[in-house]
Amino acid sequence: MSAFWSAWIMFLIVLNLSITFFLFLWGPRVAIPTLKDGTTGHVWAHGVLREGVRKLPLWWVVLSASMFVVGFIYLVLYPGFGRSAGVLDWTAHRELATDTERNNAILDERMKRFALYSVEELAHDKDATRMGRILFEDNCAACHGREATGNALLGAPNLTANAWLYGGDGKTLMTSILDGRHGVMPPWASLGEDNVVNLAHYVLSLSGAAHDDAKAALGKPLFATCAACHGPEGKGNPALGAPNLTDQIWLYGGTLAAVEESIRHGRSGTMPAWRTRLGENDARVIAAWIFSLSHRDVAAGASPATK
Repeated sequence: MSAFWSAWIMFLIVLNLSITFFLFLWGPRVAIPTLKDGTTGHVWAHGVLREGVRKLPLWWVVLSASMFVVGFIYLVLYPGFGRSAGVLDWTAHRELATDTERNNAILDERMKRFALYSVEELAHDKDATRMGRILFEDNCAACHGREATGNALLGAPNLTANAWLYGGDGKTLMTSILDGRHGVMPPWASLGEDNVVNLAHYVLSLSGAAHDDAKAALGKPLFATCAACHGPEGKGNPALGAPNLTDQIWLYGGTLAAVEESIRHGRSGTMPAWRTRLGENDARVIAAWIFSLSHRDVAAGASPATK
């Protein structure tokens, strides 16, 4: 802070405290003109309410005086009076650095312990999953939602349903988080509008969703075009990230209109890579929390990471 700004701040502090202290001393002693009934003559509500004059209660005077004392002591002990560092030489930067160092030491110790276990094992550890949830909310919730239930508008999958595009084991989850994914459903408008509608009805029939049987029967032969990725029975292919069409869990929505849109115009979804931002340690605890959501029976067991 330059000498000018230091002097300016000191001037403002002295001016403010001087005026305030003067008013504090002068205010209780000033004579306020009153009427015979002890009021000032100011009335409201057609005279129903009248402004009275009372002395300030002793507790208010004592409390206000103590605040001046506290203010003076603060300016002596802590920075605030221009460039004065205060008797204690306290700084917010040093306090932050100390707290950060202390927090990092605790965090490093926990991360070293977490690194000894797989994602599946960490899913038992409440410390790991609690940390994983916080990191998930900070980095992943914008697409997948705070509760990881997905977003059909974005094509962000529901991570709690145990229905995985690329697999739900710990190693695969780590790969998805660290290196990202990119899935493409090619457009099939070239089949013709009637065929797109018929094929959509057949796809809905695979999961038992409401559909037109006659149109589904016409669409069944057309599914051979889709079987290369989704499999002949529509059960998906984790190697390609092709979703299972039989489980009633839909990436972009399971309505007839949504399925027709997927077939007609295709889909393209990207899960960004988080290796640079998160690193393996943070990714591991996020994966552990996600795994615990989709394997609640497993997560409820004893934690090998805390033995």
